[in-house]
Amino acid sequence: MIKVTRLNRTTFTLNALYIEKVESFPDTTITLTTGSKYIVLDTVEEVNSRIIEFYQAVQLLSNPHIRGEEDEE
Repeated sequence: MIKVTRLNRTTFTLNALYIEKVESFPDTTITLTTGSKYIVLDTVEEVNSRIIEFYQAVQLLSNPHIRGEEDEE
């Protein structure tokens, strides 16, 4: 889960596994795989950083195939 801030300055958490894309229009818009969209005050860079931190915390990026590395035999 990552914490983000709504335009009215309240915070909430999103499951980063469901984030499909993060865009700037100029407000940051997060689109989930479910089709839900959220507009937040956080920058695209901040959201992306939190997503990476979440993936590292759950060790999602520990698989060399996901990281794009060659076979480690």
